[in-house]
Amino acid sequence: MKKHIIETVLEVYDSITELPKDIQQLMNKAQEARDRAYAPYSSFMVGAALQLANGEVVLGNNQENAAYPSGLCAERVAVFYAGATYPGVAVNNVALTVKSLKHIVETPTPPCGACRQSLAEYEVNQKSPMTVYFMGEKGKVVKANSIKDLLPLVFDSSFLK
Repeated sequence: MKKHIIETVLEVYDSITELPKDIQQLMNKAQEARDRAYAPYSSFMVGAALQLANGEVVLGNNQENAAYPSGLCAERVAVFYAGATYPGVAVNNVALTVKSLKHIVETPTPPCGACRQSLAEYEVNQKSPMTVYFMGEKGKVVKANSIKDLLPLVFDSSFLK
């Protein structure tokens, strides 16, 4: 029996200031979006900024609802808006940041499973990787060169054929 190994490589930066200037600006936009999130139930605010191939930046933040789980995560708000407004335009970079109203989040916080799957759908369709940067409220930033680094066994449309 031949054994196969699946590995993921992520880069970790000590702070946002170590990122390239354009990614710092993208993360700043994600922080601004995060601070406008509607999170009265979880007190956990998430912001996303997507840099598209056409140069546009699309923002999203989590939107909660009293009828849990009717709300939507920041990543899906942003990527669905990008798909609706700029169909067929690739997402090059994704910046994500979180903030709790109960404590300071210093641990880089990746997208949830549903958001990873939604981002993977767009990455597979665009046939090019999207780089994902994520952080807490402050501190370290993690870089994944593809959503497949965060969801290595991606479920896509090839399984439905």
